[in-house]
This record gives sequence, structure tokens and C-alpha cells, in this order.
Amino acid sequence: MAREYHLKPFRPSVDLKIDYEKELNAEQYAAVTAEPGPSLVIAGAGAGKTRTLVYRVAFLLEQGIPPDRILLLTFTNKASREMMNRVAQLIGRDLTELWGGTFHSIGNRILRRFADQFGFRRDFTILDRDDSKELLDACIASLKIDTKAGLFPKAEVIYGILSYAANTRLSIPEVLKSRFHEWMNHTKFFSTLQEAYTLRKKANNVMDFDDLLVLWLQLLRDHGEIRELFQRRFQFILVDEYQDTNQLQSEVVGFMTGNHGNLMVVGDDSQSIYSWRGASFQNMLEFPDRLPKTRVYKIETNYRSTPEILSVANSVISQNEIQFPKQLIPVKDSGIKPQIVVCSNGQEQAAFVAQRLLELYEEGCSLNEIAILYRSHFHSLELQFEFNRRNIPFIITSGIRFFEQAHVKDVLALMKLYANPGDEIAFKRLVKLMKGIGPRSAENLWVRFLKACEVFQEHESTLSEGFPRFIAETWKNLSRNVPPKASHDWENWTLVFERIHRENSHNKTDQLIYAVLEGAYRDWLRSKYINADSRIEDLEQLAEYSMQFESMDEFLSQMALMTNLEAGPDRPDDQVPDQVVRLTTIHQAKGLEFDVVFVITLCEGLFPFYKAIQDDNDVGLEEERRLFYVSVTRARNEVYLSYPMVRMTPNRQEMMQRPSRFLEEIPVELVEQVRLNQDYDYW
Repeated sequence: MAREYHLKPFRPSVDLKIDYEKELNAEQYAAVTAEPGPSLVIAGAGAGKTRTLVYRVAFLLEQGIPPDRILLLTFTNKASREMMNRVAQLIGRDLTELWGGTFHSIGNRILRRFADQFGFRRDFTILDRDDSKELLDACIASLKIDTKAGLFPKAEVIYGILSYAANTRLSIPEVLKSRFHEWMNHTKFFSTLQEAYTLRKKANNVMDFDDLLVLWLQLLRDHGEIRELFQRRFQFILVDEYQDTNQLQSEVVGFMTGNHGNLMVVGDDSQSIYSWRGASFQNMLEFPDRLPKTRVYKIETNYRSTPEILSVANSVISQNEIQFPKQLIPVKDSGIKPQIVVCSNGQEQAAFVAQRLLELYEEGCSLNEIAILYRSHFHSLELQFEFNRRNIPFIITSGIRFFEQAHVKDVLALMKLYANPGDEIAFKRLVKLMKGIGPRSAENLWVRFLKACEVFQEHESTLSEGFPRFIAETWKNLSRNVPPKASHDWENWTLVFERIHRENSHNKTDQLIYAVLEGAYRDWLRSKYINADSRIEDLEQLAEYSMQFESMDEFLSQMALMTNLEAGPDRPDDQVPDQVVRLTTIHQAKGLEFDVVFVITLCEGLFPFYKAIQDDNDVGLEEERRLFYVSVTRARNEVYLSYPMVRMTPNRQEMMQRPSRFLEEIPVELVEQVRLNQDYDYW
């Protein structure tokens, strides 16, 4: 048995160049100068989390810890670059030896050295998402799986399920049962495909993004000598945004740390909002239990928001039972109370936001410092119309503009075909949705459809009058000309057209949209997109919004105008042009801050989302409340919280909306209630 000989650390006397007590507040200073061992730093919104991490790294370096013995793990390349640059500026020298980067970049760096342990060469390439989907399709083809009979998941869905399983450390059956129950009868297929995909990647010497973490963990878990190598190498490990780690990342960090326990994790459990992609804020809550000698540091001094904004944020988040209790303490001077704005409907809400932000602009507030936040992308529907109507420049960072999303354009194509039977682009878009129909088949079907239109028009005074009956019959007749792969999809769409004819709903936009959803398209979305539910909600909202137009022609005209106006594409923050308002989901806004924030459509069932309300153990509801907390704490000076009192139902009935419970949780003395009065001009 080998005898242990303990090397005592030798450090020359430290001549600190940085006056940490002067540069930091007392809370930050305590965390930055923490003794070795496990540390949990709970840094509230706007409390200087990044500053704390940067000074912690600098402090370790000034204590004599070599740069190559420090590992800093972040979630984005941008955060990593920012921290590394700021540390280098603080200590006045280059830091190329320090290991800093995202989980995936560090995993890649380690696997380049040890890839042969898994049968890969060290020159492996990394698949992007599209590459992974293409390889999955190749696996399906090689397994000779019959994907023609009935509904079958596309590669996008398959990749999402396999990825979720990898990051949560759950089995395929567990994932399907908990989150993707519509594919439970495909459990055996997923397991078989997962194995084939793994073997194919190895044969091709390629890894996907998840492999960079999965194999990193496997390397540490199964190879003791390699695990010990890294545990000795990295004397201090720091993790940013720890509340966003998933089970896989948590286990990797645990194995990298080992017995020395010099692990500092920084985050805010109140800003944990990504469970839908596998993040587990339990990693943060359970950290002191896993490492019993953990020291907990709370950083609650907020430099971002006014006292009035923080009072609202504190009052709402205090309703959560599962959390580390904290109270954000303001530094800024007092400002105006957050405003709760009651609107008649969605159009009035959009009008209020547009008018108020123009007033703010006239008062000297830059449009770049104004953000409109929402729970779901479709909540911005009326707002995009209103901003275009008033020529207000905006940029969307929650994805592409609502009307340019693929699923919205699919439904609009159907409307265009009813409005104009000669619309070749609309016809081809619809038919190419079906399995096995490419450009050549689409052209052949279009020629046949156009000839049928000409024959029909010879016997009708106007094509539009009898078109619903014509398209139902013609679509059915064309089935004999479609490729065999498309026959199932074609039959389902035939039923949609027959329903539209039967119910005479071809000129009723909302009914037509619901006819499509209740037909084949809903299942088609589920088979193609991992986020199918949110796309279905988009279309339901589109149906509701379309009811304000007198005809389908008017609605389609407005859609065309919307999609041809420049609203600004999604782009990095440093490329955002001057004077544009930002429209974004709250999830996308995390980490950002603005002078003024509007949080819209705060209706019960929409925010919080109805599925979270139905959660028996309140876990989903508490995450929704954290999401609201994140939205409010993005603001420096002013917050406007609005909701419409009325929404339209699918049967064209007005339905009263209950304000979000989060609004009701705010003590009345902390906010100002605003009820809108509309001025009318008379001649």
C-alpha cells in the first residue's frame, strides 16, 4: 500500500494589487475572498453576479493559484469572453493559460485528448443540429423502418427527445412518459434508433453537442486515473448561472471537483426558468446537502432598479415556497410606481404600448432602452400590427416575426388558395407539406389542378362561388396522381377541404384555421416540431385575431403588408441598430436590462400558462412566478404591467379575462392602477 506524503502549499507573501474592499460591497467582498471549500453564491437580479465572479478569479490569481489550475464554466461564449477579458484587465496580464469557456467548449477540449477511449479519433468533427437530423434520417433509412404507415416523428422531434434524455439523464421510456406521451407507442423505435445513431456517429468519427458532455461524464466516471488527473489539475472550479445547469452538467461538475471541494457556484434560484429544456434548479437548492461544508453567500444589493420596482419583485417572488429566501435591496433613488394598465382588448393594449413608448421617446428615452416582454410569442401579434401602422421601428429577439413563421405561412397558404385559385406558390406550399412530394411532383400536380380550374370556370359564372365544392372534389381526384408516400397525408387534407365545403367556412378565417388544426395539421406539427404545442397556440391566437377583419381578403392584405415591412431581423446585441424597440419573450430577455419595460397580456391562463396552473405540486406555477420576477427585474426605471379584459373565443363570443394571479399578489399600495379612456374625434 502506497504511503501518502502531503505536500504543503507554499505561497510567497501576497502583495495584492487590487483593493477588494474598496472595489466591492460587503456582500461581494465576502464571496470573493471566501476560504477554499464549497461555496454557494446566491446573487440576486442586478446584484453584480459577473463582477463577483471576475473578482473571485482575480483574487485566486493574486493568492498565487496558477491560471491553469482554475476552471471557469459558463453558459455562453459571450459570458466567457467578457469574464476573461475583465480578469485580464484587472490583473494586467494575459490569461491564455486559464481554462475558461462553456461546458461544451471545455468538453470538446478534454475529449480532443481522450477521444480514443471511446473509439473515436482525436480529429473528430462536431455535428450541428441540422447535421444531426440528417444523420438520424440516414439511420432510419438503414434500419428500413416503415415511416409511411400513419403518423411518424420527423428528425427534428427525434433529435429533441434524444437530446432531452441525454441532458436529464433519463431513459427514453421515462422521457416519453413524462413529456412526449404522444410517442409512447414508438418507445422501441426510439431505443433502437438511439443505438443505431450512436454507432453511426462513431463509425463516421463525429460527435453531436450532447456527446461533448455525455462522453466527458463517462470519461470521468469510468476512468479513475483520468478523473484523478483532472481533479489534481483544477484546484478551483467556478460555475456561472448554476441554476440553469441540468443533471448531466451537475454530475460533470461533481466528478471534476473531487475531494478537494474547492467549488464555487454562482446563480439565482429565483431566475431558474428553463426546466422545459432540462435545467434543474434543484441542483442549486440541494447544493448545501450534497456538500455539507458549503458556505452560503447572499448578494442582495441591487444596482439596477428603483426601490418601487424591487418592492413589486420582492413581494411576488416571496409567494414561492421552494427557494432560498432573499430580499433585493435598492441602491438607486426612488422613482415612479409600476403601473398596472387595464385594457379593453388586445388592440387597445397594443395602442397603449405604442402611444406610451412614443411619449417616452419624446421625453428623451432612447427606443433601444425600451423592451416589450411577453410569455409567448403569439402575445405580440396585435403589437406588431400596431407598430407597423404607426411606423415604430422594432426588432424581434424571440424568433422571426410572427407572420413569417413556417406554420403561420402554411395556414395562410390555404387561405390564399381559397381567395385566389391561381396562386401557384400557395398551392405548391401546401402540397409540399406532404411526405414524398418534392418540386417535380408539386409542378405536376399544379398543372393538373390548373387545368381542372379552367374546365370548372367554363361552367361557372365566377370561380369563387363554387370553389369550396370544386377544391374538395378536385383534391380527392388528384389523389391518384400523388406519390405512394403522400397518399396518407393527401387523404387527411382531403377531409379538411371537405369539411370546409360542408360547413361553408371558406371565407371565415377563424373557422378555416380551426378546420385545419382539427384536421391533419395538428398531428403533422407534432410529428415535425419539438415545440408543436406553442405553434398550435400561435394558430389559435391567429384565428382569434382574424375575427376583427370583415373578410378574408382584407385579412390577407394586412398579412401581406406585415410581411413586406422591415421590422429588423434577429441579430446579436452589438449589431442592433439605433432607435428600435425590442420585442422579446421573457426567456430571451434574461440577462438583459432596459430603462423601461412593458410586460403584456398578463391574463390568468396565459401568464401564468394554464398547464402550469394545472400542475398538482405547484412546481410549474412557481417557475411561472420566477418568470414574472425575471420580467420585472429587467427594468431600471419604469415598469408597465398590462392585460386585456376581453378576448374572443373560437365561436366568436367575447370572453372576460381574469388578471394574472401575479398582479393580484402585489399589494395595492406598491402599484398605480391605470384604466384607459379612449378619446374620439367628432366632426
